[in-house]
Amino acid sequence: MSTPNAPLPLAGIRVVEFTHMVMGPTCGMILADLGAEVIKVEPLTGDNTRQLLGSGAGFFAMFNRNKQSLAVDVKDPRGQEIVLKLVAGADIFSENFKAGTMARLGFGPEALAKLNPRLIHISHKGFLPGPYEHRTALDEVVQMMGGLAYMTGPPGQPLRAGSSVNDIMGGMFGAIGALAALHQRDNAKSGTGRGQEVQSALFENNVLLVAQHMMQFAVTGQPAAPMPSRISAWAVYDVFEVAEGGQIFLAAVSDGQWQQMCGEFGFDDLAQDPRLASNNLRVQARSWMLPLLRERFAPFSAATLAERFERVGLPHAPITRPQDLFDDPHLLATGGLAPVHVPASASGAHKAFDTRMALLPISMDGERLPIRQAPPALGEHTAALLHSLDYGAEAIQQLVADGVVAGPAAD
Repeated sequence: MSTPNAPLPLAGIRVVEFTHMVMGPTCGMILADLGAEVIKVEPLTGDNTRQLLGSGAGFFAMFNRNKQSLAVDVKDPRGQEIVLKLVAGADIFSENFKAGTMARLGFGPEALAKLNPRLIHISHKGFLPGPYEHRTALDEVVQMMGGLAYMTGPPGQPLRAGSSVNDIMGGMFGAIGALAALHQRDNAKSGTGRGQEVQSALFENNVLLVAQHMMQFAVTGQPAAPMPSRISAWAVYDVFEVAEGGQIFLAAVSDGQWQQMCGEFGFDDLAQDPRLASNNLRVQARSWMLPLLRERFAPFSAATLAERFERVGLPHAPITRPQDLFDDPHLLATGGLAPVHVPASASGAHKAFDTRMALLPISMDGERLPIRQAPPALGEHTAALLHSLDYGAEAIQQLVADGVVAGPAAD
């Protein structure tokens, strides 16, 4: 990507995707953003995620950009034939349905490997193979059984994290596995020339998220306390209630930052107090030190505190709601949000709209990975994909008439 017109890293890689909800689509989104051609295979009625309400209303639009939509009845032998023709020329097959679903349709790893030995088959599941593998899992299920909800909520009140963290990270690890498998297949020095099966799972992802707390127990012999009750490693690392009903997160995590904070606000008595001479001493003094700091910061507005902390280079943060990020000056200035049109069939609100969408949090040669294509309307690319497989216009019309495939409805 050293020049503006350079191909994206995964240009020329084809992905056939049987996914829904968040985990599988996240994997495909990452591969698509990196330049792969990702073909989302959907039933004639569409991925159910398209029409979710409430907390799921943004799932489809967010995680299915840069993809093509093929609407096909895969229970019809003619529909299966279309998919197999796509897979024969694909590099990656990605799915996140219940165990056995793909095999029953003729798309299991063994069958597809015989058709295309170079194919990488990614399965996104609740659990890796083992005693739990047949359980039905959701992000919230594994957060509860994997210790994350325990660590997030107050004692006795397990609380799921405020985002689909395991779904998103599980999809990310699926993409990492796929990239590793591509490298192992095609490496000039040691490439095998063969594909392989890659698996990622919600539960094992969650275990990685809490592994630091497992290791904390191994090191100290003391159970990790839930985050609201934890013994912080840093003395000043908290949310403060301030003037005009405001809130702000303020931190001073080193001895130098402590002295900077005290100097900026004239807290000479605290700077010189031997009981507060080091971070570890200040951690032990939090019971009386933090109430004193809360009292001293309370008369300031959040904006004033932010300006003064910023001036001397101290960590601080507003308490931001997700919708506020659409107007974040850093995201707007750096191109972290890209304009996108969401078609009605990709919207739980059943209407088309224009908005901005967060890009992958990486840059390559100083450039962000673009949105090349909006989340697709259902069946938007059916005809074009069939043409690429040498189906003629008359054959396509017959497939549509027979209810084997569907093109886009009016949006």
